[in-house]
Amino acid sequence: MVKILIEVKNITKKYGGSAAVKDISFSAKKGEIIGLLGPNGAGKTTTLNILTGCLKANEGTVLINGFDIDKEPEKAKADIGYLPDVPPLYPEMTVFEYLRFVAEIRRVKKADLDKEVKRVINLAELTTLEDKLIKTLSKGFKQRVGLAQAVVGSPKIIILDEPSSGLDPKQITEMRDIIKNLGKRHTVLLSSHILHEVSAVCDRIIIINKGQIAAMGTMDELSERMLAGSKIFVKIKGNLNSVKAVFESLSENFTISKSDKSGISDVVFKGTTSEVLREQIFKTASQNNLTIIELTPVAMSLEDVFLEVTEGKIC
Repeated sequence: MVKILIEVKNITKKYGGSAAVKDISFSAKKGEIIGLLGPNGAGKTTTLNILTGCLKANEGTVLINGFDIDKEPEKAKADIGYLPDVPPLYPEMTVFEYLRFVAEIRRVKKADLDKEVKRVINLAELTTLEDKLIKTLSKGFKQRVGLAQAVVGSPKIIILDEPSSGLDPKQITEMRDIIKNLGKRHTVLLSSHILHEVSAVCDRIIIINKGQIAAMGTMDELSERMLAGSKIFVKIKGNLNSVKAVFESLSENFTISKSDKSGISDVVFKGTTSEVLREQIFKTASQNNLTIIELTPVAMSLEDVFLEVTEGKIC
């Protein structure tokens, strides 16, 4: 049986009369990488702060490896490594000094301190920088130091808030590879604005909007939603009624309307971008002396799903 390491039950956090997050529930299994998506102000960071014990929810429960984050905070937090959106760094320390300091705080055995620091330095690919002052590092390397501190002591759960924020494309790719490797040993909860990053590394995706979960599922489950929103657009020259009669033999799931241009109809086949159907459209149109002016398949992307559930529209 796969162990549940994060269990969030109906959490709500209010500021004044408004709720930053409202009735959020989800769980994460051992070895899962879960992506948390949402527009600015959706409640992602608030959710992560509640999960790590930095904020207390007004309602609901958070269990970390079976421990209640409010009732047994020390035991729960022992299983969490956290990289907030602004890494908690000491710029006057060297990379090695800082990570050793973090290892001491996390109660790594004294005999294992240097070995553990070397391990996380290698994991974050900082081996050439361990003697450098943190203040001299680039944004990307500071982000890696922040990631390294989150995995000191090998906590079961790694929580990352916008780990690729402000990085260049090369650094984003490198960070993505590091996160994939983390998923082999840890449960990872990742908040990000970079949709491609989330789709590339995450096993499941949770989309938060206006403080509530708007969509949740694996990439395969969200792909079904993407498929349902996919379309084939066809502009075809011919009598409107003739076009309708011809295409009824191919699919029931299409709409047809008159174009602005005389003698041209707009046809939309919904829920597919099938190559087989596109070939059938061409063949059937040719056999019935209809001229295709344009045929465009439009696949729904993760970005489209995101926009649909957060703004109520499909691109």
